[in-house]
Amino acid sequence: MARRPDVLTLPVELTHDQAKACLAKLVAGVDAEGSSVVVDAKALERFDSSVLAVLLELRRASIRAGKSLVVRESPKHLTDLATLYGIEGLLPQS
Repeated sequence: MARRPDVLTLPVELTHDQAKACLAKLVAGVDAEGSSVVVDAKALERFDSSVLAVLLELRRASIRAGKSLVVRESPKHLTDLATLYGIEGLLPQS
């Protein structure tokens, strides 16, 4: 039986002020069981471009751990922001 991917959750608010603490919490979850790291973004309501920095660093941590990263249930504004910055391909959606 295949293991289900680990699921990490983004908070309701993720701006510059919360980015460092949020990243530390998310990176700590990368080593949990599973071959994929899934980030659930559905709770995300208030955010700035810091969320992209957090997700990109989480992606790097996942790759170092030999895992893939997938973002699910992204708000449209987050998808638009990633597209604006030209990094949408680095943050696969499910």
